[in-house]
Amino acid sequence: MSELAARQAATASNVVVEDSVATPAAGAAAPGATRDGDLDADLERRFGGLRRLWGDAAYQRVRAARVAVVGVGGVGSWAVEALARCGVAELVLIDFDQVAESNINRQVQALGDTVGAAKVTALARRIADIHPGCRVHEVEQFVEAPLNPPADSGVAPQPGNWPAVLPIEVDVVIDACDQGAAKLTLAAWSLAGHGRLVIAGAAGGKTRPQAIDVADLAEVTHDPLLATLRQRVRRLLRDQAGAALEAGRPLAVRKAKAKQAKQANQADLLGLRCVFSREAVVRPGTDASCALDVAPPTAVDDVSAATPSAMPGPTGLNCAGYGSSVMVTASMGLAAAEEALRLVRGAR
Repeated sequence: MSELAARQAATASNVVVEDSVATPAAGAAAPGATRDGDLDADLERRFGGLRRLWGDAAYQRVRAARVAVVGVGGVGSWAVEALARCGVAELVLIDFDQVAESNINRQVQALGDTVGAAKVTALARRIADIHPGCRVHEVEQFVEAPLNPPADSGVAPQPGNWPAVLPIEVDVVIDACDQGAAKLTLAAWSLAGHGRLVIAGAAGGKTRPQAIDVADLAEVTHDPLLATLRQRVRRLLRDQAGAALEAGRPLAVRKAKAKQAKQANQADLLGLRCVFSREAVVRPGTDASCALDVAPPTAVDDVSAATPSAMPGPTGLNCAGYGSSVMVTASMGLAAAEEALRLVRGAR
């Protein structure tokens, strides 16, 4: 049996949630059982309309797909919802956060009766009712970037946890996290040829879902979070190019080549697909409404560093000092899911 066929066959397995139990809503069929006792037929009824949309070959690839979503908040949770409703075989949900009341305005798993639950657990239970054949892996961790302090700092280097946190090999990763260091880690992993990646920008301070677009990181506008990532990626690529030029080249040649590489990097596409909004950020009022979400950070992070003034307080896709609405976060998550499945389908 081919790998594709084997993975397609796995879609008929029960929902498996690591470290927790996925429980469908009251009155729904239990995972692994349907009202007519035929899970395969039930799943075909649920998802067969996509076969007519994409064609059989693309449909089979999606049904066998394994997708990881890093960050299952306002953007990532809606991406997961879309992926489950498209019948993917396996989902890896990576997030260390718990559902809070302040999440209810924009996160699909945030309900009155899920407050306090792990976000990945609440979302896995929802998936069980949507797609009983999906195998769900919960990973209650954040993606941690490698730590490489100066040799004289006295701080020990740390290797980071990516991609070790992935419990399985995946076909594509959606980066819906809001930490600059984690985003750079995921981008570097993808650029090194280890896997396909779709990057979500910041949804905070945006009101118009019509302004959402998909483009290469080099072409992104109106997004301070991705602007910082672009700067760091270009620096990483220049450092790598400079290291490659060191082997036996005269100094003048090395300088000329390095200058050419720097100039090229300013215009060339970077090979990282991003979902973002071209709408200008709507700055918040002077009230402290965002202060309910999280405690003030201990240091200025990438989002605030990329804005004209560093703003104290929360710094996520929800806030970063800004508010957010489900119209934008959901639309961005759905767009990220489609971009990921476009890669799986092999669409151009």
